[in-house]
Amino acid sequence: MDLSIVIVNYNVKHFLQQCLSSVYNALKKIEAEVWVVDNNSVDGSVQMVKENFPQVKLIANTDNKGFSKANNQAIKKSTGKYVLLLNPDTIVEEKTFEKTINFMQEHPKAGGLGVQMIDGKGKFLPESKRGIPTPEVAFYKMFGLTSIFKKSKRFAKYYMGHLSKNENNKVEILSGAFMLLRKSVLDEIGLLDEEYFMYGEDIDLSFRILKAGYDNYYFADTTIIHYKGESTKKGSLNYVYVFYNAMIIFAKKHFAKKNAKFFMILIKFAIVFRASLSIIRRLAINLYLPVADAISILAGFYFFVPFWEKIHLTQAKTYPDFIWYILSIYAFIWLISSYYSGAYDNPVKIKSVFSGVGIGTIVILIFYALIDTKFRFSRALILLGSLYGIIIMTIIRLILHSFRKFTHYSIFSRKRQKILIVGEMIESKRVEEILKQISLKIEVLGIVSPTEDSNGYIGNLNQIDEIVKIYNVDEVIFCAKNLSTEDIISRMLALSSLDVSVKIAPKDSISIIGSNSINTAGDLYTVDLNTITKPENRRYKWLIDKVLALLFLSLYFIVFIFVKNKFRFLINILRVLVGNISWVGFYQTNDSKMKGLPKIKNGVLSPVEAIKSDKEIPLKIKNNLNVSYAKNYRVSTDLFIVFKGFKKLGSKI
Repeated sequence: MDLSIVIVNYNVKHFLQQCLSSVYNALKKIEAEVWVVDNNSVDGSVQMVKENFPQVKLIANTDNKGFSKANNQAIKKSTGKYVLLLNPDTIVEEKTFEKTINFMQEHPKAGGLGVQMIDGKGKFLPESKRGIPTPEVAFYKMFGLTSIFKKSKRFAKYYMGHLSKNENNKVEILSGAFMLLRKSVLDEIGLLDEEYFMYGEDIDLSFRILKAGYDNYYFADTTIIHYKGESTKKGSLNYVYVFYNAMIIFAKKHFAKKNAKFFMILIKFAIVFRASLSIIRRLAINLYLPVADAISILAGFYFFVPFWEKIHLTQAKTYPDFIWYILSIYAFIWLISSYYSGAYDNPVKIKSVFSGVGIGTIVILIFYALIDTKFRFSRALILLGSLYGIIIMTIIRLILHSFRKFTHYSIFSRKRQKILIVGEMIESKRVEEILKQISLKIEVLGIVSPTEDSNGYIGNLNQIDEIVKIYNVDEVIFCAKNLSTEDIISRMLALSSLDVSVKIAPKDSISIIGSNSINTAGDLYTVDLNTITKPENRRYKWLIDKVLALLFLSLYFIVFIFVKNKFRFLINILRVLVGNISWVGFYQTNDSKMKGLPKIKNGVLSPVEAIKSDKEIPLKIKNNLNVSYAKNYRVSTDLFIVFKGFKKLGSKI
């Protein structure tokens, strides 16, 4: 057997499906086996592979074994002359395997090979070719010199920036996203080091290949798409820790004791530095708008409280000093209610500010009527504060919108995306129907012919650059059914200089996949089952759970008579309050087709309780109710289900 391809998957079902489709398109002239090792995904990946790619040799782990162990599981069972480690978030060209295997055969001293990789927008990924991360090289990378001197042989050695991306060259380190290895070399030097959980194992293996006297090559004559980072969040603290910890393992293993010690000190400093930056950045992004609102509202009180004292009380400084504690509580309530109304979502609607401050004002007035009279100052201050709050919060958002290029914040809904579809008419119409089912603002400008015949189309593939410029297109969707991967990649490269996003619609799939850059998780258009997990709906669901739980607890000795299991009802109330469960969740089924549903908390009740029937409800209907609940979630849906299934609120889960 010529080739064994090993793909380790973790919760990227749609990307894996597209990857496997491209792999089999590229294996028509090669004797090969394909292994998929799934690290306990919960998104239905395993079932998708079984149903759509029965020829795949599947290993379904019951826990996440990490990248190295999972790859080794398949490598040990593989029979190919060459082993390819391939990420699930990649797409290969039709001749990628032929070209790379031929190159390896022509270079018997080649132990490993990597290829030119581009992201989902056609931009070259510099990690396609890398140098050994010695302390010096790592220092230049960590402190930004690599980014400044991108083609320097010294400062940019981490990405071997002095080597042309368009020429084949010997390199030091290969990327684990596409790593073609000679099996005989693996038998000699050993498999991936399982001390690495994720990241660093490709560096370690590449280095061992060099130490054994073999060469690693960067092969520029084929290009693959790598939607880098689909399984991880690059800005997360966990990523920073795991990545740099892998570098420490590498240093201990391969560097002299003195150098390793210096490298570890450098790495630990980098961990603290990068983690601090990550925390500061996250806090700044999440808090700068609420802080601006709070300061502005309190500043407003600072000016008009003395003014109101003079008008209402005829002299200044009549209110006690602790009024500022009360006013701060007012501001806090307005901010919290605004948060739950969506005033901090991006983009935000003006009505979210109005409803948020309005609801907060009602809450304040209710408490105002209940508190001791010594803490009551003036309802007019509350009303003036709410009016001012609405005005100043709106002004702040208008200012942020004016500088949205820098703040990435918009007060209005995002503009309608102008989309081109490239494909034959029937397939393009199918893709257009998928787009219509997605809750996004999109406008399909037209369909581009994949051939030179443009009759009935807006134009043909050869004219796509001009079409994108003339129509100011935001996004191009390529139909994989009508275009080869090689054609798609070549067009992506041609469009890479334009500010346009690119996505691919796989054959017979309800998903449309893409990624704007290496720094963001890949964008995914699919028939939307994730309405329930949208940020605003998560907040509303959390809020309705807590409100109902508090209501049931306060009225327990009245409402418990309507519930079958009284004690369990009390337990459920407490579990909802602490956040272990929800009042409403999906109907629990072992049907594999339901594993693609978004992840939410288990519920005391399910959408099935909304249907009253003397007969057992078929599993298909239960599944459809789950899908409908996920796709069309509203707060009123939870209230309706709780009302219908009230007697079962004491159910055990």
